[in-house]
Amino acid sequence: MLQQNKIRITSASLGILTAIGGFLDIGDIVTDGVVGSRFGLSLAWVVPVGVVGIILFAEMSGRVVACSGRATFEIIRERLGPRVGGLNLLASLAVTGLTLTAELGGIALVLQLVSGVAPFLWIPVAAFGVWIILWRAKYSAMENVTGLLGLFLMVFAVVFFLLRPAPELAGDLVPAVPQDETVPTYWYYAIALFGAAMTPYEVFFFSSGGVEERWGARDLRRMRLNVFVGFPLGGLGALAIMGVTAVAFQPMSVEVDSLSALMLPVAQAGGLVAVGFALVGILAATTGAALETALSTGYALAQYAGWSWGASRPPREAARFHVTIGVFILIAAAILATGVDPIAVTEYSVVFSAVALPLTYLPILVVANDPEYMGDQVNGRVTNFFGLIFLGVVLVASAAAIPLMIATGAGR
Repeated sequence: MLQQNKIRITSASLGILTAIGGFLDIGDIVTDGVVGSRFGLSLAWVVPVGVVGIILFAEMSGRVVACSGRATFEIIRERLGPRVGGLNLLASLAVTGLTLTAELGGIALVLQLVSGVAPFLWIPVAAFGVWIILWRAKYSAMENVTGLLGLFLMVFAVVFFLLRPAPELAGDLVPAVPQDETVPTYWYYAIALFGAAMTPYEVFFFSSGGVEERWGARDLRRMRLNVFVGFPLGGLGALAIMGVTAVAFQPMSVEVDSLSALMLPVAQAGGLVAVGFALVGILAATTGAALETALSTGYALAQYAGWSWGASRPPREAARFHVTIGVFILIAAAILATGVDPIAVTEYSVVFSAVALPLTYLPILVVANDPEYMGDQVNGRVTNFFGLIFLGVVLVASAAAIPLMIATGAGR
């Protein structure tokens, strides 16, 4: 019994680390850096809003899995029908594929910083590395190693205090549009931050992992521990990155437009050791997110089509699932091979995540209130209260994202 409890505690702890790594992917890192350098901390309020939103979304998804044993896209097809569910699938695959492209580009950019070799040459290495890990590594090892190394990103919290931020910086926490920015640009980046925090692939991966690990009612406490501890810690990391760039760049009106620029204050405050920690953390976070997004493409299509699926299943038992993953990795690498800027891909991916978010959030909210699936674990009044509030937030963000992107030239 003692050994069994030890295994459960270890599993829960590593699940928390995975949540941290999943929250701080390349989209969050880049967006937090850009926002901090341009807006200071005047948009910091969006991060806790996004954290509460992803906690709500992930907890409902995990509870649906634990109670019904059904994966996200199985339920979406069943509840929405094959036609509407198919449109949902196409939109979700497009956004997840774009996010996968951004993550592969992020890996290439980190490897460029380490080696000095152009990121274009690292793209096939990044794509092959992600594919071979998915092909050969165990599911648990893949989760836990990237999640543990992703903790290195917490070096930004140390750097923030080493930079000795002025007391006046606390005044920026009050939401306000800076004098040199426009209202549409301010809200464009608010939606980008929100989209970075609530990317749909996180929930696809989280819920599908629950099916693979055969969650039941006994696992609800462990699932909630992962959600309620992991995502807030990831949010603190996001605020730390924003704070570092706000202290280092915002007073000089210098915008962070690359990962190398993000490393400058890290090097200034903590030297090469801090830079090493930051690079390892970013590489782990982007690699973990690339693995999760690649798996999510296979999960979504296989669950909708009724194919055999699972990261723990060998290719001979789930051939179409693994082929789907390989095809999406190749497509992502081909897009990057055209010379497109990975940072630009990242910025667009978080905005389109906000656009597509209602397509998965609404069905999960509906199913979480259905006793046929949930039994006595349906949403309570408090969960539904916040669930409906966030449904409104998600719908407004989705409707406003594209018009604001056009009006502001993608925040330029």
